Amino acid sequence: MLKKNIFVMLLLALSLNTYAKQNSSDPLDPKSNQFWWPNRINLEALRQHSPESNPLDQGFDYAKAFSKIDLKQLKADIEKVMKTSQEWWPADYGHYGPFFIRMAWHSAGTYRTLDGRGGAAGGQLRFEPLNSWPDNANLDKARRLLWPIKKKYGRSLSWADLMVLTGNVALESMGFETLGFAGGRTDDWEADMVYWGPETTFLASKRHHRGRQLKKPLAATRMGLIYVNPEGPNGNGDPMAAAKDIRETFGRMAMNDEETVALIAGGHTFGKGHGAKKPEKCVGPAPAGEKIEAQGFGWKNKCGKGNAEDTITGGLEGAWSSNPIAWTNQYLDNLFAFDWVKKKQAGGGTVWIPKNKGTDKLVPDAHDKSKRHAPIMFTTDMSLKFDPAYKKIALRFQKNPKEFAQAFAQAWFKLTHRDMGPRSRYVGSEVPKETMTWQDPIPKREHKLISSRDIKKLKRAIKDTKISASELVRLAWASASTFRATDMRGGANGARIHLAPQNTWEVNEPKKTEASLKALKEIQAKFNKKNKRKQVSLADLIVLSGSVGIEMAANKGGYAITVPFSPGRMDATQEQTDVQSFAVLEPKADGFRNYYAKDNISSPIALMIDKSATLDLSAPEMTVLLGGLRVLDINTNGNNHGVLTQRKGILSNDFFINLLDMSTQWEKAKEDNVYIGTDRKSQAKKWTATSVDLMFGSSSELRAIAEVYAADDAKEKFVQDFVKVWTKVMELDRFDLAQR
Repeated sequence: MLKKNIFVMLLLALSLNTYAKQNSSDPLDPKSNQFWWPNRINLEALRQHSPESNPLDQGFDYAKAFSKIDLKQLKADIEKVMKTSQEWWPADYGHYGPFFIRMAWHSAGTYRTLDGRGGAAGGQLRFEPLNSWPDNANLDKARRLLWPIKKKYGRSLSWADLMVLTGNVALESMGFETLGFAGGRTDDWEADMVYWGPETTFLASKRHHRGRQLKKPLAATRMGLIYVNPEGPNGNGDPMAAAKDIRETFGRMAMNDEETVALIAGGHTFGKGHGAKKPEKCVGPAPAGEKIEAQGFGWKNKCGKGNAEDTITGGLEGAWSSNPIAWTNQYLDNLFAFDWVKKKQAGGGTVWIPKNKGTDKLVPDAHDKSKRHAPIMFTTDMSLKFDPAYKKIALRFQKNPKEFAQAFAQAWFKLTHRDMGPRSRYVGSEVPKETMTWQDPIPKREHKLISSRDIKKLKRAIKDTKISASELVRLAWASASTFRATDMRGGANGARIHLAPQNTWEVNEPKKTEASLKALKEIQAKFNKKNKRKQVSLADLIVLSGSVGIEMAANKGGYAITVPFSPGRMDATQEQTDVQSFAVLEPKADGFRNYYAKDNISSPIALMIDKSATLDLSAPEMTVLLGGLRVLDINTNGNNHGVLTQRKGILSNDFFINLLDMSTQWEKAKEDNVYIGTDRKSQAKKWTATSVDLMFGSSSELRAIAEVYAADDAKEKFVQDFVKVWTKVMELDRFDLAQR
């Protein structure tokens, strides 16, 4: 039997959350269907970020508004806040720079490569659960310090951009030269639905298997942490064990060893840890658990002053360098100059301090000028000294400060911009001229776009290849459906389906794909040879071929349609394609093609809903798209599951008609995730299907949608709606269309 994994756990977690809410003291709290039937299909992932949640005017162009901001003035305003210590939350060393670096880092640092979720885009740090994670303790104060800036610039400056930009200004105000900044991150207006782990309590860890390998798609090692436990796995104080965690976690957040060392060393050059006393004795609830009168302020500290020298955040106390508000090489110098030993602190945590004489007064106190302290290191800092690979890089950085600064600048920019997608989405006067491979670059168009007449000629040429309508649609879908709205990666633009690693993906049926692409490349070469000023890209031809396939299939069904097509895609090269980075986009399941990898142990239904969510589809869009793709017969390896029609290759609403036909009864087959539909009277076998197909008749919500498309008056509506959703998917990565 297929085992339920992370996504099903997500649905269960949502059910438990609902249960908790519905067992509150308020007798008027309604009980949802998920409360009564926790295993029912949950479609909430397809209803996220509703336009009804957005208070801004419909059609508001944030990128345009941000581009009009005087960035120099904005940065000057932020820097003024940086150096104006507030009595209600005094700045360490009189400078909020390190505090704001942590805010920007924790806003962006949730990004993970395996599913593209997390990251700074959307400003999710404002919402639960992130705003109340233990690792984000006291960052509610950082956002309140910035409120005057947000208030001044209003809707022209998103919180998502402001938090990242503030991190840059913090670095620059302390003497570091950043690589640049790109704006354009729009704000979300509700919490994102993300699977953060199976645990039901914060700081618990039940997410490892096969020794200590993190289960996919997770990246952090504990619930409520951005990265890893600074005291080592389970607080064991083992630098080598911590190094293993660091390498896996930072790797899943798109960082290699060099970038990891640069980020840790660069980040810990600034600021200090806060663990004056034991958190459990002093600190109150996180913002989400506080009373209404707290107004979103959490972690109230009842010990001492409650802030300044009595601040409690992570429970570890101390600074890494003698000048924590300046860019220096002291972190690396101290790491290798001293012999470090473990020390249990008053706050309950364990840090490392030098055993060398004369080191106990190297670091000034953050608030009391009469006090001085020894520098500290976390166990994770010591990993850079104990792990051979990390040590080699750290020593090189120590001996070459300029190289270290350059590496940190590059890694910081990647950290804070990784989830923005292609460089074409960047806005502002400080966008770096350099293009990085991790930005999935696509060549700039230097030629004129093909005309409507050219498109007609190319369509005829595609038809002349005699490639079937099903194959043309399958090819276009395989290319475009790699898109992830979670981090704006993938899609048809770039035509990376003919490059490694996508040209070997099992789901894409490499041999069949290669043959079809060969025919399209011949059309491309012939057209481009005749037209020097106008050129057609392979990426455009792939999408256009899908349009041709749908038009052919609709025509066979009696509908003369024209599928909308916008040229302008370009072809990426293999050199512009990071094979390892793109490998994480390979689907282990694609319900739209009824494909499930042999090693996949996930719930097909949960994966189908997740796939639809990453394609930014609503429940009706998912429904009509799947119904159309089934009858167009694009299933991987030609399997017939869910192809509920006797007219394969014709665009019709047969899938819905036959699914809801009461003359068919369904039974579970011996094969995993396969069901057999037989005639109720004759018991003759009629169809086979998977759970992904049957969910459209089983779920009351999906069945209601399916009934619309199965009705006698829905044939034309079905075709029109299918074409509309198809076009949406084909253009998900066309960030340039809004700029025309």
